[in-house]
Amino acid sequence: MSEYIAQNGIQIASELFDFINDRALPGTGVDSEKFWTGFAQLLGKFAPRNAELLAKREKLQTQIDNWHKERRGQSIDQNEYQTYLREIGYLVEEPAPFSITTENVDPEIATMAGPQLVVPSLNDRFVLNAANARWGSLYDAFYGTDALDAPPAKPGGYDPERGAHVVKAAKAVLDEIVPLTDGQKWEDLGDPSDGIAIADESQYVGTSANGRLFRHNGLHVEVIFDPEHPIGRDDPSGIADVLLEAALTTIIDMEDSVAAVDAEDKTLAYTNWLGLMRGDLDASFDKGGKTISRKANPDREYKDRDGNAATLAGRSLMFVRNVGHLMTNPAVLLTDGSEAPEGLLDGVFTSLIAMHDIKGLGELRNSRAGSIYIVKPKMHGPEECAFTNDLFDAVEDLLGLDRNTIKVGVMDEERRTSANLAACIHAVKHRIVFINTGFLDRTGDEIHTSMQGGAMLAKADIKSSDWIAAYEQRNVAIGLACGMSGKAQIGKGMWAAPDMMADMMEQKIGHPMTGANTAWVPSPTAATLHAIHYHRLDVFARQNEVAGEGIASLDKLLTIPFADGHNWSVEEIERELDNNAQGILGYVVRWIDQGIGCSKVPDINDVGLMEDRATLRISSQHMANWMLHGVCSAEQVDAALLRMAAKVDGQNAADPLYRPMASDPKGSLAFQAARDLVFKGIEQPSGYTEPLLHAYRRKLKAAG
Repeated sequence: MSEYIAQNGIQIASELFDFINDRALPGTGVDSEKFWTGFAQLLGKFAPRNAELLAKREKLQTQIDNWHKERRGQSIDQNEYQTYLREIGYLVEEPAPFSITTENVDPEIATMAGPQLVVPSLNDRFVLNAANARWGSLYDAFYGTDALDAPPAKPGGYDPERGAHVVKAAKAVLDEIVPLTDGQKWEDLGDPSDGIAIADESQYVGTSANGRLFRHNGLHVEVIFDPEHPIGRDDPSGIADVLLEAALTTIIDMEDSVAAVDAEDKTLAYTNWLGLMRGDLDASFDKGGKTISRKANPDREYKDRDGNAATLAGRSLMFVRNVGHLMTNPAVLLTDGSEAPEGLLDGVFTSLIAMHDIKGLGELRNSRAGSIYIVKPKMHGPEECAFTNDLFDAVEDLLGLDRNTIKVGVMDEERRTSANLAACIHAVKHRIVFINTGFLDRTGDEIHTSMQGGAMLAKADIKSSDWIAAYEQRNVAIGLACGMSGKAQIGKGMWAAPDMMADMMEQKIGHPMTGANTAWVPSPTAATLHAIHYHRLDVFARQNEVAGEGIASLDKLLTIPFADGHNWSVEEIERELDNNAQGILGYVVRWIDQGIGCSKVPDINDVGLMEDRATLRISSQHMANWMLHGVCSAEQVDAALLRMAAKVDGQNAADPLYRPMASDPKGSLAFQAARDLVFKGIEQPSGYTEPLLHAYRRKLKAAG
């Protein structure tokens, strides 16, 4: 339980107060007394507005619920439906054509296209791995994954047979992106001291200590020559590795992928963010009986074509994802003793911390353009986006920053946002640098918004619904129509299977094909492999092509995936319930018992998938929907949860920190949390899982 420090009528948990005073404020030029006074005033102004916006969400939901109840069993006429949504203010008028005016944006966001990582802020090792994933070894990526179509490596150290396949595959990639003259192949390249004749000399950038740098589609490639290296000495050209510029950007996440429920958790997240902004974060861990220390990579030094010294960024450009408008946190208490909105805390504290970067107070730099990049999730419609814009204005005034220093990324993952996307972008048009689609949260909101209208399709069938295709197309088309190409990122979602890189290489090129200039990947290795897609496709040229294709209709976007007239067999219902229940339990048990907000969780078929709260939202809402409409009974849901608790226990049997659920479900806080997510799913605000997860996690922490 935290002790609190009283300041200007509010109370700040002592560990957070000390961190801000002792570590975050020094060097920024922001006076401590003025900061806390201004912070209290900011909370006094924005906390009531935040509450009003949440109340409007609930009012709209109640109105939509009542509309569906009155028409239950009737087909939906889109004209009637959309007229009603406009009457209640769910849909707003489209803004006149406009272009965003964002300035001082780093090239990694504005003019380059490449992979993006999302990493939990609470894990110092993970955030450093992600920051350092700006450059990745193609040799390592091929050797250690199924992306290489070759026999697996034999156990017992380096397998030269596997290595030979790796080298051949990597040189084939070089043939694609840095072709040699006269059809020569990199595999046949001889002694590089004789020179390397590439077909397009403009691709040549310069030399590093033991390599040559090239550029293609805006991304750098470094071929390492080292005849003394164990790999290079057996290569006719002495090539020891091929490095690809990979994760151009990384989102340090304080939201969906973390379990941050109190001042202790929030202070750790802010501490790691400060370490990244200063470049002095150090993660030490044991590996093979040795203590390994990891830090952020320095910039990479090389000589340009003219022999002049130059540098390239050694790290991913970092965003920070703040918490949305819904949640509160006991790290700060308002004048009435209630918890402060967590999104307000994040907006102020992460911006203050990022001043260490833009003022050059640390060892390394993040934004060379002098901007602070904040991703704002789970906003519902343009009014909430305008609220965020006003908040960032106020934060800039509090910290003495120039207007629009703080840039915003808008997650297009809620139904009211995707239906009013142009108006949402317009509300932040001077500072927006990012939009993207989030299929899982968007599906969770789709189910919750129309919960009372009828039973939904099975989850697998929802994925092929008309509204999803319209959602994904509209995100890119509207972004391009608003002038985002060359100024901001238009992103796509996560590849969730980190062990299935062959499938990723086959399928994920579909994301840049849509015109998206970034997409999420689950690991640094996946970023290296996904970078190949941005070499194979010029995204900005593709954006020019798709810009003329028009925008998918609102009718399709708002077509609800009801399972009209569908009769499932008992076996089909049980299979769907088991699939949902296993996914919920496998994620929740780590969240509640171990405070792990994102991890590779085995699915019902024991395939490891990256899971976070978005996955949980769709599964819990889907089960609640089926139970509401009589597709299944409460008894069937309970039976599925108990069956899958035993399965999840078995999947985690080797984890010494794991607490089994099936043997004592009533005594397991994790099991009870999972059950509540379904049985109390309809009453959860927007179907979000955070309120219940936070409540149960705090119970566990309080119990020690």
